[in-house]
Amino acid sequence: MDPRPFVLQETNWKTIKENDHQIAILPWGATEAHNYHLPYGTDNIQNEFIAAEAAKLAWDRGAKVMVLPNIPFGANCQQLDIKLTINLNPSTQFQILKDIVSALNGQGVKKLIILNGHGGNEFKQMIRELSAEFPDMFIGQIHWFLVDPHWDKYFEDLGDHAGEMETSIMMKIEPDWVLPLSVAGDGKAKKLKFKGRKEGWLWAPRDWTKVTKDTGIGDPSKSAVEKGEAYLNKVIAKISDFLVELSETEIKDRYID
Repeated sequence: MDPRPFVLQETNWKTIKENDHQIAILPWGATEAHNYHLPYGTDNIQNEFIAAEAAKLAWDRGAKVMVLPNIPFGANCQQLDIKLTINLNPSTQFQILKDIVSALNGQGVKKLIILNGHGGNEFKQMIRELSAEFPDMFIGQIHWFLVDPHWDKYFEDLGDHAGEMETSIMMKIEPDWVLPLSVAGDGKAKKLKFKGRKEGWLWAPRDWTKVTKDTGIGDPSKSAVEKGEAYLNKVIAKISDFLVELSETEIKDRYID
């Protein structure tokens, strides 16, 4: 496959010099157990695929975007008792993000989108702080799994970790890395008991091994390639549309009346 001019780890200095890349996309995933049947790198695999496919569509429409290498470790503070799950504390994530922002800012790349593929990652407060330090930059985040939040249009089970959604997507992207569903756990999970959680105004992190026996949250048994493909197509199209819109918008003109 020829190197893609919008994927940094594939491209070269000659291509960089010939193109005025204005938008950087930073995929940020995690390395963690995904039930018995999905790989530890599921979040990274999905992230890299979605970022590259959305960038391609945007590039073909004239947007000068660049997909940076995916950061493969996320905030997994409540999963450290699961072997080989790798955690980056949010404070560490901030320092990494700050260095990346500083480098891009100095090079004239003033638009950065963090494409997040892991539910434990949250960059809002980091972006607030960095936006004060780098006021001439536009920094935003996209949780790709919220781009189309209506999962019930595509999937029967709405579990959020190694369930029907993620399994269907992995069947589309890397089917050889998905074990037979017969080996998967049922993904049953306990929930925080308090009324505030049920009403949606209380949040607390999940202590993973107290919540689930197989590390999954969601039943993957009805997963299918077609479901994953349909959802991916919608998400990728919407992200690419946004990238084109962002490329056509001056940072000073990002607000409307």
